[in-house]
Amino acid sequence: MSEYGITAEVEYSYSEAIEKTKEVLADHGFGVLSEIEVSEKLREKLDVDFDDYMILGACNPEKAYQGLKEEQELGLLLPCNVIVYRENGKTFVSAIKASKALEVAGNEDLEPIAEEVEKDLKKVINEVKQ
Repeated sequence: MSEYGITAEVEYSYSEAIEKTKEVLADHGFGVLSEIEVSEKLREKLDVDFDDYMILGACNPEKAYQGLKEEQELGLLLPCNVIVYRENGKTFVSAIKASKALEVAGNEDLEPIAEEVEKDLKKVINEVKQ
């Protein structure tokens, strides 16, 4: 597992994990702005097989607005990615650690917002895991 992600193995099928993740994200104030089925795109563009892999672009509008008021260019780091993937027959759900992602900005005023978002995303991953 990476230092920049919050990851959990889940007891759901791939498609069930995607649906459960979207539900729990919504419960915590996140909308899903984009869905990228990576395995499908790799098959389409490169004619290669890759394990099931979905990127969900999640955004909490209130927190995004707070961050954008602090720094207009923050949009370059949004939305927060949440991934659902299969590896070695197991299903995983992972979310970006917002504190790590926003370190790039070097703006201390964004740290409290990043901490809140990261705390919320940890809750999401923990709830999906249950």
